[in-house]
Amino acid sequence: MTILDKIIAFKKKEVAKIKAEISVKKLVESPSFKRQPISLKKSLLETGSTGIIAEFKRQSPSKGIINDKATIADVTNGYLDANVAAQSILTDTSFFGGTMADLMEARTINQTKPILRKDFIVDGFQIVEAKAIGADVVLLIAACLTKEQLKKYGQLAMDLGLEVLYEVHSQEDLDKIDLTNKIIGINNRNLKTFEVDLEHSIALANQIPVSCIRVSESGISDPKIITGLKEYGFHGFLIGENFMKEENPGEACQEFISQIR
Repeated sequence: MTILDKIIAFKKKEVAKIKAEISVKKLVESPSFKRQPISLKKSLLETGSTGIIAEFKRQSPSKGIINDKATIADVTNGYLDANVAAQSILTDTSFFGGTMADLMEARTINQTKPILRKDFIVDGFQIVEAKAIGADVVLLIAACLTKEQLKKYGQLAMDLGLEVLYEVHSQEDLDKIDLTNKIIGINNRNLKTFEVDLEHSIALANQIPVSCIRVSESGISDPKIITGLKEYGFHGFLIGENFMKEENPGEACQEFISQIR
């Protein structure tokens, strides 16, 4: 059983428990449900965009504790000062130490940049939940969803006014997605082994049509890498650990962005 298998099995039980306690009606009635989401597409494509999707991540299954001292308020403000294109927030508690409250707090501070709810979505309920807690974008991981689920959940997100970051790691993942005007994130980390290979983004990039927005995820630790990836048509760069391992993630992000040429 891979780490991913464990996470998904646990997530299904967790979501079933939440669904038994909270109704969709209650989620729809939450104040955030009525807000107009901010577009990740626009933010990544606008002139002068840094393209950086900066992540708040306390821990991970592969690295253990990354940063359990930095607060969501300090990091969010720091990322906004650094002029990130978007913010990513892990809401998985058991494996990544995140919470939905993290995203809700970030949303009260961040009114101008899109927020991605980073989690393992296994049920449409979580997409409704994402809208209710103030997210603008949801992550759909092709490795743990069927072609039908990707289509169904993607449509649900669109119906709610949310955008989707479709995450792939292989050609097999790509083949599950209708590649028309999508935001496609290539994860350089293999979710089964948690090994990172940056060549991965480049290898898969050629298989993604130009109508899509390409995002490279994981393992980006040098501003020069951004310059190289841009030559392969990437507009977005999801970076978490590289900033979060520093005492002041916001400052680390600002310093990194200042070096992008």
